[in-house]
Amino acid sequence: MKLPHTLAFIALGIVLGQAPPVRAQLDKTIKAAAILFAVDRFGPDINTFVNEVTRTKDIGDEAVTKVVPILTVGNGTYAGAAQINGPRRLVDTVRAVAQMEGEKRIIQPTVRVRGLIPISDRAVKSLETLKRVPGVGVTATLEVKL
Repeated sequence: MKLPHTLAFIALGIVLGQAPPVRAQLDKTIKAAAILFAVDRFGPDINTFVNEVTRTKDIGDEAVTKVVPILTVGNGTYAGAAQINGPRRLVDTVRAVAQMEGEKRIIQPTVRVRGLIPISDRAVKSLETLKRVPGVGVTATLEVKL
């Protein structure tokens, strides 16, 4: 038995057991990493599944699809996955889809908007740093029931 490893696991257990906010943050981080890993590793298989569900076919270089992670703008959190569609030369440059939300009260009802924008860089910290890929659209979003 390696004592340093055992102590590390005991300390981690104490932290997780005593500090719910730490546990929640760690849980969020693990889920985000799992989503990123799954999309990076199984993206082509997920894309094939989405194409089967939506009865979509890639048409040469003019129209192709790809699955990428969704990032919440502002904190770079991986929030899910989306399928994008467009010309191959543009789709190949997309690394993620940026998600942003806003609300506005218009007379009586409040209108909520969620924008999904294909981007070429996963290091998004604000709207100003978005590297939009024009000519590529979002055709599907993927959710995992937990």
